[in-house]
Amino acid sequence: MGKFKKLLLPLIALTLIVSACGKDDNKGSTADKGKDGAGVTTNAPETVFEKGKYDPPIEISTIIMPKEYTKGESKENNVHDRWMLETLGMKHKNTWYPAGDAQYRQQLQLALTSGEKLPDFVMVPSDPVLTNQLIDSGQFLPIEELFEKYATQIWKDHAKENPELWYPFTKDGKKWNLPILEYTDNDDTILWLREDWMTKLKLEAPKTIADLENIMDKFKNQNPDGLAPKDVYPLAISMKGKTNTWMGGLDWFFGAYGAVNEQWNKDANGNLEYGSVNPGTKQALAKLQEWMEKGYIHPDSALWAEDKAAENWTKGSAGILPGANWVPDWPAPDLIKNVPGSEYKAYPIPAGPDGHIGTKWQNSGVNSSFMINKDAKNPEAIILYYNYLLENLADPTAGSKYEYGFAQGYDWDMVDGKPTTDKEKIEGFFDKFPYITGPARIPNLYMSTLVKLANGEEAKTPYEKQIATFRKPENWYAAKVVMSQLDIRKQNYFTGAATPTMITKWNLLNQSELETFNKIVYGKLPVDAFDEFVKSWNANGGEQITKEVNEWYQSVTKK
Repeated sequence: MGKFKKLLLPLIALTLIVSACGKDDNKGSTADKGKDGAGVTTNAPETVFEKGKYDPPIEISTIIMPKEYTKGESKENNVHDRWMLETLGMKHKNTWYPAGDAQYRQQLQLALTSGEKLPDFVMVPSDPVLTNQLIDSGQFLPIEELFEKYATQIWKDHAKENPELWYPFTKDGKKWNLPILEYTDNDDTILWLREDWMTKLKLEAPKTIADLENIMDKFKNQNPDGLAPKDVYPLAISMKGKTNTWMGGLDWFFGAYGAVNEQWNKDANGNLEYGSVNPGTKQALAKLQEWMEKGYIHPDSALWAEDKAAENWTKGSAGILPGANWVPDWPAPDLIKNVPGSEYKAYPIPAGPDGHIGTKWQNSGVNSSFMINKDAKNPEAIILYYNYLLENLADPTAGSKYEYGFAQGYDWDMVDGKPTTDKEKIEGFFDKFPYITGPARIPNLYMSTLVKLANGEEAKTPYEKQIATFRKPENWYAAKVVMSQLDIRKQNYFTGAATPTMITKWNLLNQSELETFNKIVYGKLPVDAFDEFVKSWNANGGEQITKEVNEWYQSVTKK
């Protein structure tokens, strides 16, 4: 999710606020003091889920990544931890506070190597190999029965509707990680065009790649801002590390020729194939080579990371930026600042010459995951904690205790007799609370709210009002564009740990792919070099990897 994850966190602290405890069918006196059905002993009192808290309080250990503190607070004493004790009856003991992601990974590896006891609830980095190591360590519980017994209905319903979210966490027929939910469809690719240029040139929305090519030609050679053709490179893309990426990516372009690149798609027979060796990729590369020759793509694109590609658009020398719905929050403000009078607008993804259309789509709605130590005295505690966030922070009700924010005097306050979340008006504004799981998000809520606003409907709930306040109308409309094209989104079906052959061959195959494709695009190799690449890819491990990937997929999808 790149930049938007960082941008969204302050908003979520403002919008995902606490209401009264929900009372779904998963609560009541479901906990007991004996076996909980998952083969573990739980010390949860029978009434914990009725009361919503542990009484007397329990101690838990987990992972808290770097957080800022305010008002003289610290990791030992802060507003979140006081709230957690008062509201849920939980307090930290022996919790890890790593300085950053790299240190945390190192700390996990050392603990696994030395046999050190890990915390009760371990946040798992997005690393299939490390996930596999944690599972194989024997320190953790399979979570399926705990999940079925204790998880709130919001959580269960999403898991049922999106069974693929379990694939990265399934081994030996068991589920090992609790998925922490993320907004769905939030990173889906659309095209952001200079709307002032479109208007001045009287151009219509591109329905095909050919239409888009005509627009690029007009942007370059009849530039409405009077820029010389040599100073305009209409399509802002990044080809530095990969081309299927979060900003300036080309997933939509390869999808127009039959297969999204750099991911595992389903073929006509339901088997998984690597998109970059699909025959349509050759056509896509030929067209990119042509566009590079015509100057539609900047010659430094292979050197540019995503933010640099975006900069080409924001400084006014590009007219098309592939990106997500949140571009109005970043980097579009730089465009408005740098180019007075500029306008931008989201457009749907165009179809290829044979009618193909597709982009990447991570639809599982998972942001991170946690594993539960088999020695945890209260293994259900992390579920109780996250249940509360989902039920009470993700979509609050009007009039609830926390309608305007998580903590008064921090992310909201009374100013001139009125509640406000405006950080400019709140002295010492602070919203970086050390939630164990991160802020709570109901997967489909964000995009559905934006679409509602785009349709002219009134914002009624606290969540909707905050979204209406903090998201621009361009963002609302972009979400509507995304949701109008859900059928073109292509999921990456391989989400497991590296297969045996991947471990030894995948890095070299990836390097060969990037080098070959860039050389073709830049005209340093003929388009037919793609055929040799595919032969070499298969011979040097790709064929075996494809076999292993399909064996994995069959293992996680079999009933």
